[in-house]
Amino acid sequence: MIQSLAVRRPPITLRHCDAERLGHLAEAAAQRYPTTAEFLAGEVARAKVAPDAAPLPGVVCMESALSFRDDTTGKEKQVTLVYPPDADVEAGRISVLTPIGAALIGLSVGQSISFETPSGERRSLTVLSVSEPN
Repeated sequence: MIQSLAVRRPPITLRHCDAERLGHLAEAAAQRYPTTAEFLAGEVARAKVAPDAAPLPGVVCMESALSFRDDTTGKEKQVTLVYPPDADVEAGRISVLTPIGAALIGLSVGQSISFETPSGERRSLTVLSVSEPN
């Protein structure tokens, strides 16, 4: 089960349209990807929801290009966070319906999140930079 290892997870923010669509995505994926879908649904439920037109500089939104550090390995990665049909790992486009994608959504630059993957691996990620979606 994907679980937060910390007692308190960092506050996150989602645009209204993303929160709504991600909630539906988590519900639709519950049978096929139960653990990740449950984690994503929990993130959506706890997020502060902002109006669609609100600027969210430095916040990981859908279609954001971002860099993050895997705090376990120290490796930095540049990715774009996308919906599952647009995912292409080789092109650096990761799905929000992966453990890493679900953990990153809504975080701000400088925030870290710790979680456990479905395989029981403990991960911690820190957002280093975020570019607004085009």
